[in-house]
Amino acid sequence: MDIFIRRANKCDHEALLPLFRQVHELHVSERPDLYKENSTPVSQAFFESQLDDVKQHIFVATIGNDLAGVIVMKEEEITENSFVKARKVLYINSLCISEVHRKQGIGKRLMKYVFDFGKSLKVDSIELGVSENNPHAIKFYESIGMKTKSRKMEIILN
Repeated sequence: MDIFIRRANKCDHEALLPLFRQVHELHVSERPDLYKENSTPVSQAFFESQLDDVKQHIFVATIGNDLAGVIVMKEEEITENSFVKARKVLYINSLCISEVHRKQGIGKRLMKYVFDFGKSLKVDSIELGVSENNPHAIKFYESIGMKTKSRKMEIILN
């Protein structure tokens, strides 16, 4: 099985919609108080705006003509001030492997590609958020060397 990783292009939107839906439906099921049901969670216009933004990066993993996975990232610079040092971070906003292609090493290949890409950008770190309700994702990220940096907590008042 040959896995090829490349930058996403505008023609990929339609083929990526099932993956975007998969991620969005997980968010909706976990937090219907925050996320709205939407069969097109990423519009063509929004997708193209991400592709046009030099600070955002979308890569896809393909197997033959199949889009097997996608990773969406954004570069951010933290400005130094009196209490934090300047840093350049590559944030992973989304990673999704199609259900039929899971457990085949595609996620690890995409993440290795992103780690190398981050090094080429000279970022200080690669970071992401993961739900406490997604133990499979947490285990996956830990298996590739990522560590918990912080934890967000909340109390819902209404």
